[in-house]
Order: sequence, then structure tokens, then C-alpha cells
Amino acid sequence: MMSSNVARTPAPAPSSETVHIGFVMAWSLCVAFYFMQYALRSAPSVMMPELSAAFARDLIGVSALVGLYYYSYSLFSIVVGAALDRLGGKAVIPGGIVLVAAGAILFGLGRVETAQIGRLLQGAGSACGFIGATYLATRGFPPRYLATAIGFTQCFGMLGGAAGQFAVGRLIHGVISWQQFWWMSGLGIFVIAILVLIATPKDHDGTTASQGSWLAMFAPYKEVLANPQSYLCGFCAGLLFVPTTIGDMIWGIPFLHDGLHVSYAVAVNRASMVPLGWVIGCPLLGYLADRLGRRKPVLLGGALLMLVSCAGIFFLPAGVAPPYLLGLLLGIGSGAAMLPYTVIKEVNSDSVKGSATGAINFLVFVFSACLTPQYGKLLAHIARGGAMDLAVFRAAGAWLVGGIALAMVLAFFLRETGPRGRATG
Repeated sequence: MMSSNVARTPAPAPSSETVHIGFVMAWSLCVAFYFMQYALRSAPSVMMPELSAAFARDLIGVSALVGLYYYSYSLFSIVVGAALDRLGGKAVIPGGIVLVAAGAILFGLGRVETAQIGRLLQGAGSACGFIGATYLATRGFPPRYLATAIGFTQCFGMLGGAAGQFAVGRLIHGVISWQQFWWMSGLGIFVIAILVLIATPKDHDGTTASQGSWLAMFAPYKEVLANPQSYLCGFCAGLLFVPTTIGDMIWGIPFLHDGLHVSYAVAVNRASMVPLGWVIGCPLLGYLADRLGRRKPVLLGGALLMLVSCAGIFFLPAGVAPPYLLGLLLGIGSGAAMLPYTVIKEVNSDSVKGSATGAINFLVFVFSACLTPQYGKLLAHIARGGAMDLAVFRAAGAWLVGGIALAMVLAFFLRETGPRGRATG
């Protein structure tokens, strides 16, 4: 029996200064899940040769298979945001976590068909990670601690991304097989799902779910998607995510190993610097934006740091910059990609803030879903059947640099939503 007094009765709405322990506990478990799902998102980059052999596909085919994650993630970001508002965290978040657990186990079976289904399930369930943690944090923490809680959530996710490269690379090349990693991860995530189900207070009494049609729960998106600023936020963030989601988490290690000819172990360590930089950049740039009371200058500054460091990674001669520095700086600057998440909430009304988060997640990961196979095709086109050497990676990398520059242009058209910007506007 998993029922309890907390599970049987709706939790009382906390006052503005109340810390609701039940939701905080559930949030902390959801953060642990967010760590795990980010590790699974980045883990394929350290096992590309193994996946290529197991699935009988070249690196381009493996990257397309791995990229299926972003199709379901982007779609279910819309669904999860609306479902949380309608049904509550207890009814939605554990189910999403179970999907990721099942997806990890299917991926580890080593067959193309099950891997495709598994990767889609991982993406669908992972949509509950950040959106679910934000939902729980909003109910668990007073407003004055909310930004810190959300920043900590994102930091933990980026730590998972770093672990998915640094730690997993060591595990599967000496301790366990790559299949065992996926099976053990699936089991661990399933345990987290059970704990989240037990810990999450019931915050809906069932009357909301019975009111109106299921299509009605998507009504808030009408306001969000009718606002041009929402698209600017999504496109800007999407372009800033691409150098990490595609450039580093899929192609970073092949670039370093095959293009720069560093050892595989060193390539894994250097690629992990990018998500590690996110751990620093997300809270740092968020703090600066709050401290200055302006969003756009910090967004542009972070994007500029991305532009310079990404260009340096691809085009500086070997040995000019310390080997781990540019990746770390790219990750720190990439923290700017989270600022449009704040802006989209501030350019839309208070009643649709949850849907605004779902909408920007959808737009951001549509970019990754669409561009992941295209970037692989671009590399193959440039290589023209030959080896993917440094010249090939540099030619394709120019498009990543150009995407960052385009994001900076779009950022100029964003409305300044910071307190000082509004006061002087």
C-alpha cells in the first residue's frame, strides 16, 4: 500500500512565504531524475563506435537514430505543460519517468527497432524533467527562492550532461558494457519514478480534469503562440542550444578524436567541459540578469562568449589555447540560452506561464530535432565519401558559428523585460 494522508487529500495552497516540504521533497527527486535523463541524452556521444557496430550503421546513421530523442521531447513538452496544469504533478510526472526507464532498457537491447522506440520514449518522458521540476518548485518554494531553485535544477541537469560523457565514457570502457549501462540506468530511473509517486502531494482534487474537453487544456497556448515575442524567444534559445546539443553532445567527441587526432579518453574529457561550463554559466548569467535588472545585455554577452569560443574551437591552430579552456567557456556562455526562458514568461500574462515554458521547450527542441540529421548530412556532403577530417568539421562548424550570430541578431528584437528595462521603457 503506497497511499498516505498526503496522497489522499489535496495539499493546501502554501502562502507566499511557506516552504511546502512535500513538494520540496518531490522536487529534489525530480531533480535527480533530471540529472539522469540529461546523462542519457549525452551518453551516446561516448559510445558512437559501439553503437555503430551494434546497429550496423555509420556515424551519420547513428546520429540520426540518437536524434529521435528531440522529436518526441519537443512534442511532449507541449503535452506535459498542459497536462500538469490539468491533472497535477502526482498524476503526470511519475508516468513520464517510467517512459524514460522503459526507453533506456529498450535502447540497451542492441537492435535498431527497439533502439528507435527506446529513444523516442526517452525523449517523451524527459519532457517531465525540467517542466516537472519547475512545476514542483513553484509549489514548494516561496517566490523569493524560486529562481534559485530553478537555477539549481538546471545546474543539476548540466552535471548529468557532463557525467553522461566523462563518467559514462570511463564506465563502458573498462567496468561495464554499453548495454549494461542502459539497463542499469533504466532500473535506477524506475526506482526514482516510484519515489516521486510516493513523495508528491496530491494537488488536484479531480474536478479540474472533469471540466471541459481535453482539447481545452491546450487553450493557454493560443495566447502564447499568438505573441511574436514567444517565437523570438524560442528561435533565439533554439539556435543557442544547437552548439551543445548537436555540436558537443553528438559530434564533439568525433570532432576531437577524428578531426584533432586526440586520444579517445582525452576527447571524452574535453567534450565534457561544455556541459560542465553550463553548470557555471546558467546560475551566473541568471544572477547577472537579476542583478542588472536587464535581460538583453546578459543574453548578448553570453552569446558573444559562445561565438568567440566556438570559433576558436573550430578555427584556432592546435596549441594556441589551453585544450580544456575553450570548451568550458563555450559552456559558460551557453548559459545565455536559458535567459529566453525567463523572457517568454515575462512577455506573456501570468495565467499562461506554465504553457509558456512548454512552448519554448517545444520550439527549442524542434530546432534540435530538425537540425540533428541535417548536420550529419552536411558533414557527409562536405566529406563526399571521404574521411571526416579537420577540414570537414571546420566547414560544418562554420554553420554552428553562424547560428550563434543569427541568435544575437534575433536577441536585439526581444523586448527588455528586466525590472530596470521596464522602468525606463
